[in-house]
Amino acid sequence: MNNGQLTNIAKAQFNQFTAENSMKWDAIESSQNNFNFNNGNSVVNFAQSIGAYVIPLLPNWVSSINNPNTLTSVIQNHIDKEGSQWKGKIYAWDVCNEILNEDFVSIAYNRARQVDPNAKLYINDYNLDFPNYAKTTGMVSRVKKWRSAGVPIDGIGTQAHLNSGGAGGLQGALSALAGTGVGEVAVTELDIQGGGANDFVTAVKACLAISNCVGITVWGISDKDSWRSNTTPLLYDSNYQPKQAYYSVMNALA
Repeated sequence: MNNGQLTNIAKAQFNQFTAENSMKWDAIESSQNNFNFNNGNSVVNFAQSIGAYVIPLLPNWVSSINNPNTLTSVIQNHIDKEGSQWKGKIYAWDVCNEILNEDFVSIAYNRARQVDPNAKLYINDYNLDFPNYAKTTGMVSRVKKWRSAGVPIDGIGTQAHLNSGGAGGLQGALSALAGTGVGEVAVTELDIQGGGANDFVTAVKACLAISNCVGITVWGISDKDSWRSNTTPLLYDSNYQPKQAYYSVMNALA
């Protein structure tokens, strides 16, 4: 947020932002009932100033809690506080991120629906890049099960941290995820080893081919700031200049 080159690109090129860390559970509530919304407010205010959506991630720091009643209370309290803080200002909440087998899914989604009823409620995960991956088929079966039980899951996000040449299965995976009956799917954390233009175009066209794929979020703007910067995986180089992949993506979108 203090990097002018980055924020200028963000304002000019994007209409949706995911708060990478500043809205995560450990950043918002570092210890029980100790809440700090300052950095999250900065992201929301920035997005609202340019008419953009926000999607926060909500992972879990409370794995040491063994009592189910205590865990339920902690989850509901956190969702109450964070959800109320930005109610009506968030496009979608990643209520559960990188989980498949947890008992607290229904608790979390039902509470999130109560607190922010107009926001979309997503489940988000990685390694959902091919339709026949065990993780993809596992996600499909569990989301169908949860939804049939009344859990209000509105969308599935596939992170899509892809290797070079690894975008070819994404359309099939998105189609399989959409087949769960959720209203939306999205590519939520896209970066590609090598940053190849053809790979990026394949990923973008995969989303465009699925009628309810509603968004593509690249996981960073510049290679310089990427969590896997040594693989040059993004649309802008380390000098914040657009790469060939950027122009190819723009053509594909056009």
